[in-house]
Amino acid sequence: MGILAIQYQTVADTPILLAVNREESPERPAQAPRIQSGRPRMVCGIDKKSGGTWAGVNQHGMFVTVINAPKQNVPAEPRSRGLLCKDLLACRTAEEAIEKGAQELCEHPYAGCNIVCVDRTSGGVIYGSDVVEAEPLEPGLHIISENPLDDRDDPRQEFVRRQMTLQRIDSPVTFFAVACKTFARKTDSQGKWGVVIKKPDKVTVSSILLSLSQKNQRSIMQYAPGSPSEKSYEDISALLRQVLSTDRAASKSSKEDEE
Repeated sequence: MGILAIQYQTVADTPILLAVNREESPERPAQAPRIQSGRPRMVCGIDKKSGGTWAGVNQHGMFVTVINAPKQNVPAEPRSRGLLCKDLLACRTAEEAIEKGAQELCEHPYAGCNIVCVDRTSGGVIYGSDVVEAEPLEPGLHIISENPLDDRDDPRQEFVRRQMTLQRIDSPVTFFAVACKTFARKTDSQGKWGVVIKKPDKVTVSSILLSLSQKNQRSIMQYAPGSPSEKSYEDISALLRQVLSTDRAASKSSKEDEE
């Protein structure tokens, strides 16, 4: 499970603003986001059990996250959804990742999931339940959980929507100020009026706040190594900016070699 809010292509110079909480068994070990080896370069956390990830950004400025979702016909031995998420981070664009992800979910065994793939110019959601389909991401505020995008019957999605629309979000500063409070709000006993969950087998184990600007050095990434209701967000923007500058550094090196 998990829940994500994205303000997409509505804020000048910052087409991607998002917050995502990861929900998992408290016993499942994970590594905080860091720069991974290999190409393309990416910054993401690692699920130590499967070796996959739940969310990350690659050097091309593409973000991918996977959220567990219900599925009636779960395969006997499904491949890790986190490994698929990491595979998709190897794509150059969101369009490429969506196509690859949908094909993979159709052809190989996975448990249910919703996958968000987005870059500065395009994005979408892959629904990987009993029926695999993709939905494009239009400009605006969108929320997704184990339920489909912008599900008005999902009380947590509706809570997030209300909180994120109480004031005009016109900058990363405004978005982060609202999102950090919204995504740290605990649900009540009925699972409403909040975001953070704490169940015997599923709890909010971490959270990410992200802004991807048109200028890489203005992009921001923050990570809470636990429920954001209990753990403060740590700034890991230096890792993000290092990854995003990979293409520029490679181009500069190539020009110097030619000279």
